[in-house]
Amino acid sequence: MRAVVQRVTHGKVSVDGRSVAEIGLGLVILLGIGPGDEKEKARALVRKISMLRIFGDADDKMNLSCKDVGGQAIVVSQFTLYADTRRGNRPSFTEAAPPDLARPLCDRFAQLLTEAGIPAQQGEFGAYMQVQIENDGPVTIVFEI
Repeated sequence: MRAVVQRVTHGKVSVDGRSVAEIGLGLVILLGIGPGDEKEKARALVRKISMLRIFGDADDKMNLSCKDVGGQAIVVSQFTLYADTRRGNRPSFTEAAPPDLARPLCDRFAQLLTEAGIPAQQGEFGAYMQVQIENDGPVTIVFEI
């Protein structure tokens, strides 16, 4: 399981011109799921992200979590995080989990994030999405579990 986590002041996901998710302060999480991933990996990743102290405190030090600042999250399933670019010029995505495994695990990840105190919205699985990210800092953290 791979995640690119960006601290944002605004995030929005649109499909065919309609908004499907939108937040102010919080996290946009691009989530890649591999074929060997399971619910326990999702739990471990949610634990890490929910306690990640990347928001500024009163002294502008990164000491606060998303939950501490009352932030929200958008989870965007992104199979392209498993792109294999070792050969040729066109990436292969054979290392990404098939949709029947990835979709429920992505849903579970968002549910676990909400249960951990960070209200989570999602993009639209399998859709061509436009993702607006107003990265704050910029702060971008990459996870692989």
